[in-house]
This record gives sequence, C-alpha cells and structure tokens, in this order.
Amino acid sequence: MKLTRNTLALGLLAATAAPVAHAEITIDMIGGSEVSFEGLLQADAYKFSPDVADLNGAVGANGKDTEHGIRRAELILKGKGPNNFEWTLGYDASTFKSTAIRNAPTGTATTTVTSTGKWLDVNVKYKFGNNANHFVQVGQFKQPNSLEELSSSRFNDFIAKASVTNTFGVARRTGIAYRYGDVNWGITGSYFGRELTRNLAHGSGFGVRGNWAPINEAGNVLHFGLSYLDYDTDADSVQIRARPHADLATVRLVDTGTLRNADRQTTLGAEAMWVKQQFKVQAEYMRSNINRYATRPLNPLQSKDFTGDSWYVSGLWNITGETWGYKDGVPTTVLPDDPSKGMWQLGLRYDKIDLNDGNLRPGATPTAAPIVDGVLGGEMHAWTLGANWYWRSNFKFMVNYVKVDSSRYNSTLRRVVDDNPSVIEARAQLYW
Repeated sequence: MKLTRNTLALGLLAATAAPVAHAEITIDMIGGSEVSFEGLLQADAYKFSPDVADLNGAVGANGKDTEHGIRRAELILKGKGPNNFEWTLGYDASTFKSTAIRNAPTGTATTTVTSTGKWLDVNVKYKFGNNANHFVQVGQFKQPNSLEELSSSRFNDFIAKASVTNTFGVARRTGIAYRYGDVNWGITGSYFGRELTRNLAHGSGFGVRGNWAPINEAGNVLHFGLSYLDYDTDADSVQIRARPHADLATVRLVDTGTLRNADRQTTLGAEAMWVKQQFKVQAEYMRSNINRYATRPLNPLQSKDFTGDSWYVSGLWNITGETWGYKDGVPTTVLPDDPSKGMWQLGLRYDKIDLNDGNLRPGATPTAAPIVDGVLGGEMHAWTLGANWYWRSNFKFMVNYVKVDSSRYNSTLRRVVDDNPSVIEARAQLYW
C-alpha cells in the first residue's frame, strides 16, 4: 500500500507543475461516442500520535509514527453516445499489496510490495428518453447506498471517509441497476455480485435506495434518503473492523474478529443533508446484521447473530461564500468563484462505530477469565477537524486533525482497554 519517497515526490511534482485544465479532456468522436479522459491523483501524509497500539506497526509498515503514499491514481475513459448510451472505463493504479515472509528460526519478517491495481467503474448506461434520472446500468458501479459513498472521492469533505461508509457501505460491484425519478426524487434498485478485481469483495445480493429533496433550489437543498442491502457472505465468514480514520494506518482499533458460520449480511441505512448558502450539514446512520446459521452440535458463540451500527454528523462552511449543487441524490461541489484565490472550507465531523453485541459473564471461579457472551469488537468515537482549499479548477489541498477515543475488551489482559490516539493528516490532489 506504500510507495517510495521518490514516487511520492514525482506525484507531488506532477500535481504542482501540471497546467490548469477543465474537468475532463475531450479526445475524439469514436464510433458515434464522444470520448473523454479524466484523472485523479491523491498523495497522503500522516503523523500518528499513538496511545496504546502502534498505528503504523504492522508488518509492511515503516516502523515510524509517520506514513505517506499515493492514495489514489485513477485513470478514467468516458463516452457519451451513440444515442442515449453512456459508458465508463476506470482503473486505479495506486492499490498496493504487502506480502510478509517470516524467516525461521529468527522470526524476523521481510516484506515485498507489489502493485495489484483495481478496477473502478466499468459499465454501460442507457438513459430512457435521454433522462439522467431514468436509466438502466450494467457492469461495475457503486451500489445504491450511502450519501458519502455515492459522492465523488475527489470532493470528499474529509480525508478519510466516515466509519459507517468504510465499514458497512457497499462500494463497487458488478451487476445491473435500474433508476427512476426526477431532479427532486429517485429510487434505485440493483442486483450485484463480486468486484471485477480479483480477491476483493464478493457475495451476490441486492440493494435499493430512495432519495427525496422536498427543497431543491439554488443554495437551499434539503435531502433525505433510505437504503437497504442484503447479500450473501459467500465465504461463510465475516470480519468487521475499522481503521482510526487514517487510510494508510496498518492497524484497526475495533475489530469483531472472524465471525464464522455467517450466512447473509443485511444493512439498513438512513441519510439526511441540508445546504443553506455556504453551509452544509449531513448525517448518516447504518445498522448491519450478520445472520449466522446454527452449528451441530449447537455452539452459541458461533451461531448467534451479530448486529453493529455506526453514524456520523458533519458540518462544512465555505468561507469564500460558494454553495453546493444537487444531482442524482448527492451534493455536487462547484468551482471557486475566484479561481486565483480558490475556495476555502472548514469542516467538523463527529463519528461513532459500535461493534459490541454481547457482554461479559463471571468465570467459573473468582480467578477464572470472564466469559464473553456474544461479540465484543469494541467502540470507537472520533472528532475530525478539517480545512480544504480548492485552487483553480484542478487542485485541492486538505489538512485534518483527528482525535480518536476507543475501547475494546482484551482477552489476554481480561479487561477493557482504552486506546485514544490522534492523527494529523494532509492530502495534495490533482484532478482533471
């Protein structure tokens, strides 16, 4: 997942030296399709202030309290036409895989890092009557859930997405979707399978999302949404965990461990957003249930259903006065009013995830270890304070301060352990 210092430097050099361009580059008309090219390069850097766990101490990390790397390197071809057809072919070259090899008998580890890549949107869409809110889509695309997940990564309000999105949201899968609605409302249904990229998310299922904006006018938008997902866990095991709001951190502070005998996972989501001139407030909640089948002979610890939930609420202020648009049930970010000065934003987010679905019972004797009845994956709360600067039409710079409070039962220590680190994060972004 890491890149060398030289690679990062080259990426930052490209981000500062490239000429200003439009949102996309038109290539040519090919076979009745107007083909354009888009790209996104994000370089991240982190400074960890750990409390208990070493946030960058797993095998494959650099052993320091800092980390940096290319977060995204997306290359996207898009086509409009012929007729009411549209198509997208996207690839992210920034996904890296670390492989650790233990050397016996010393137990020391060596790590190899190889680029694996990742397919993004790869799909064809047909718009009925050339209506952007009435279409059928086939291929790989983002599934109908989560306001934050459906929004473009280049316009994220904070460097790391909320725990609810990263943990319970379903991102891109291959399948077929149908959407019907207008500019103020819409409903999308989807049947999906696995990701195109090998060894990533899999498990077939379906999803549905409805969105409604009772107020939808320039500088004044009120949005509500509901979503539901139901899909097969496929491998009959699930592990739910969350990073401390730092995408390149190598450890998770909350973790259910492997939940065996898992049959299906269902997730109910609710979302809301209000835009008033240069202010935006949004919130999301998801509750996810792992349905587990009984074992023979019955083992309650391996057959009891698990339920976890997460939510966040965030606020953003465009200091320079710009507002947001609204399209397809998600907010859209406008260009700066004054490109030479750019658009400045301040944001604050509170986030919580709860992976506890059980309790502790006393052991058979006073000195025996407590008995875990259910799953104690832990709780994590986080405050994120952020500042964003959109400069001209292609550049974005972000700085975040994250304060995390977490607690999780430790079976070795036989008690709940609090771990309260903080992280300073920065991102430089080039997009066209």
